Amino acid sequence: MVELKDFRVFADLKPEDLKKLEGSVRKIDYGAEELLFMEGAPAFGFYLVFSGAVKLVKRSAKGKSQILKIVGPGGLVGETTLFDKGLHNAYAKTLVPSTVGFVERGDFFYFLEHHPKVIFRLYEYLSQELKAFQNKLAERSYASSKERLARLILALDRLGIELSRTELAEMAGVSSKTAIRTLGELESRGIIAIDNRRITVLKEEYLKRLMEPFTVLVDEAIII
Repeated sequence: MVELKDFRVFADLKPEDLKKLEGSVRKIDYGAEELLFMEGAPAFGFYLVFSGAVKLVKRSAKGKSQILKIVGPGGLVGETTLFDKGLHNAYAKTLVPSTVGFVERGDFFYFLEHHPKVIFRLYEYLSQELKAFQNKLAERSYASSKERLARLILALDRLGIELSRTELAEMAGVSSKTAIRTLGELESRGIIAIDNRRITVLKEEYLKRLMEPFTVLVDEAIII
């Protein structure tokens, strides 16, 4: 489990300031597949992932789902509504048992008034995330399903996160049928090994050669 000092947005804080912020963080232990917040619900603050993993999912009016990002220890969830005081644009659900901290908006703004450096760190975090989403949007136009899945497999392997075939397809933006076929091909060629939901990368360099690298790197705790 990470601590507050391990979150990049709080990297400039002194120990005594971290202790003050800690008083505003309400830690909650969640089981697997538990909701943090629903899409369309009012946003009253944001969340810090201390352990486990959380997925942020957008659902269409026709019931189709798209995993926007996965957040591991050291990452933020719900931060995009922090300044506009709007509704959550997607829902957040744990993938595995997780410890998540909630920080109420008013408490955090009061803290920011006295620690302005955190604002710049937060803007940097949001800016990099926005650029990563722009890159992913562009990737949908030119990258093959195999390229998209290769990037996702490597990212999941880095954080040690397991997804179902349906979740892999949702996040890569391909059909479940395409995801299953591509994974089967990679496994038969000895590029990956699959044991239930666990995908083990056997030939990392091959997967790296399949994809065009992102020009913007996001926080290591996040998969987009």
